[in-house]
Amino acid sequence: MYSAVSVSFNKASKTLKRFGLDGFILSLIGMIVLASLYPAGGMRGRFLSLPDIANYGVSLVFFFYGLRLSRSRLTAGLSNWRLHLVVHGSTFILFPLLLLSVKGFFVHTSIEVLWLGCFFLASLPSTVSSSVVMVSIAGGNIPAAIFNASISSIIGVFITPLWMQLVTKPVPGESNLGQIILKLVLQVLVPVTSGLLLNSRWGWFAGKYRKQLKYLDQLIILLIVYTAFCESFARHLFSSLGWSQLFILGGCMLGLFFFVYSLVSLACRLLRFNREDRITAVFCGSKKSLVHGSVMVKVLFSNSGFMGILLLPLMLYHALQLISASIIAQKMAAARQKEEQNSLPFDRVKKDGKP
Repeated sequence: MYSAVSVSFNKASKTLKRFGLDGFILSLIGMIVLASLYPAGGMRGRFLSLPDIANYGVSLVFFFYGLRLSRSRLTAGLSNWRLHLVVHGSTFILFPLLLLSVKGFFVHTSIEVLWLGCFFLASLPSTVSSSVVMVSIAGGNIPAAIFNASISSIIGVFITPLWMQLVTKPVPGESNLGQIILKLVLQVLVPVTSGLLLNSRWGWFAGKYRKQLKYLDQLIILLIVYTAFCESFARHLFSSLGWSQLFILGGCMLGLFFFVYSLVSLACRLLRFNREDRITAVFCGSKKSLVHGSVMVKVLFSNSGFMGILLLPLMLYHALQLISASIIAQKMAAARQKEEQNSLPFDRVKKDGKP
């Protein structure tokens, strides 16, 4: 009986992973439920509390991220400047402009804070690991994907606060732009750079324990999500948000992904990119980083109780982008395999000596 249950569980896990629904996404949902049931657990205390642990954990995550980066692989795609312009133009210009174009529909409404969360999502850098994985599955330009995803993380330290400064009003007691960027540099850029510099000596450690470090990344993100939503639930910020609004928000996030994906695809065709560069552009240019969003929301809105509700659009987008990108990448891989089979020499597809 145990073996039958184990086989069924493995089949269910494989099916969920096929559609991008892994245990991490389900754990994110679990953290929100836990925060709604026990918000006091994630509130800041007098001594070391979960929010403090999450702050220290963030720097550790980015240090190991830098340790996993190989300078030789990072610079391998440096010369492909047209591809880099498309990816970063989509990530840091196209996304924010799209959200700014619809801002008028949300001004002075009860869901204006959701638009702010959507704009926060739009201002973030691209993902790193999932972008590279999807590009690899689909058969794209992997060195260029590593380069663009990594550089996007560094650019985001400066660009994301600038965009958010344009749409948020200064609040007394909040940090100014220079202080915010300094915090992000110390919490993100310094650990990444330190890890990168130590890659030649300790990179083997990050490679050997890649799986364990991935779990550490996810644990820190779950902790950040829990503490952020605890604050929002404690202040009853979700009391006016119904299921219908959540479904509409999810539909909008899915529409945003496919709209940007289509625009990037069009740009690639107009620029006559080859197949590998086109795959890299659409995946790196249409995705957003939950890791950076979790860090930056704590720095940009540290004295606000809205962190949970600001993270909501990003979490929905993160889950939906993984599901959508996973399906697209697998279809691209299948199409590539079919093309390769059709292009085989005639004598290699003979069977038993017959055509």
